[in-house]
Amino acid sequence: MTIPPPPHPVCHGGDLDAAESRFGAPEGGWLDLSTGVSPHAYTLPTLAPEVWRKLPGSDAEATLIEVARKAYGAPVDARVVVSPGTQAAIQALPRLGQVGQASIKVAVLGPTYGEHAHVWRAAGHDVHEIASLDEAADADVAVVVNPNNPDGRIIDGGTLCALHASITQRGGWLVVDEAFADTDPTVSIAGLAGRAGLVILRSFGKFFGLAGLRLGFVLTDTAIGDDFAASFSPWAVSGPALEVGRTALADSAWCETMRARLADDACRLDTLFAGAGISVVGGTSLYRLIKIDSAARLHERLARQGILVRIFDDRPNLARIGLPGEAASFNRLADALNACA
Repeated sequence: MTIPPPPHPVCHGGDLDAAESRFGAPEGGWLDLSTGVSPHAYTLPTLAPEVWRKLPGSDAEATLIEVARKAYGAPVDARVVVSPGTQAAIQALPRLGQVGQASIKVAVLGPTYGEHAHVWRAAGHDVHEIASLDEAADADVAVVVNPNNPDGRIIDGGTLCALHASITQRGGWLVVDEAFADTDPTVSIAGLAGRAGLVILRSFGKFFGLAGLRLGFVLTDTAIGDDFAASFSPWAVSGPALEVGRTALADSAWCETMRARLADDACRLDTLFAGAGISVVGGTSLYRLIKIDSAARLHERLARQGILVRIFDDRPNLARIGLPGEAASFNRLADALNACA
């Protein structure tokens, strides 16, 4: 008998096993729109056989770090750490350096990605989920997701700089999660990486459509970066992930083309919603946030048609819907919404 793992306290999208357990297996397979992962995956490069056979080497990691530094626009004096996904970095944060030594006050600008508040709280810190950065005035650590998940809210760089200056005067940290900044690099503050007490998290898998690769980056100062690197186990990032990341991040032409394609797809999705009488109230070009009378009802009716979307227990009239991708998937969503009308 297989004993299922206990439920995680934070719900996420992408759990097709749970959806299938509840709704059954769709005849046409699932159309998973419950995540913010791009439906247009980067074409995997052909890897030399030894990349699969050997442990990942330090030279491959160093090469990826320099490619990532250039791609994100991080200064030469910034510490860039490769991580096995952004989630691993988020989990490591509350136990690093001076902030991990005692309970401190942590302000998380919300509503946002639930893991940030969860991991700090689980580590014994005093967590406050705030609605305005004004409420972070006396925090030891402030966490901002920018662009925000799920509403796409953007905090301008000047405001983040001022907050960083205020917090670091007290020896604190500003953590900026830029998991969705690849779609619009102008919102990133990666150019400030290396300043004391500034931690910037970058996700690889979402924009490149390769979430299963589990690859992320931390851009920070030397002291925090060293602590991050020490917190990860040896060979934490696989050799294939290092090689795929290096190739993809260096492919600036693909990135520019994909940004335009995702923006077009997001506009197409907005038009689809408008035709169904549904209001779009936020999002990025990887997902849209819609407002409806009952998100739970829409979620169930779409799931019965094999389409999974993301809803939120604490916001019953909101749903986040990712990009369908190809024309057939757009048409499938349109037909399903019409059937729900």
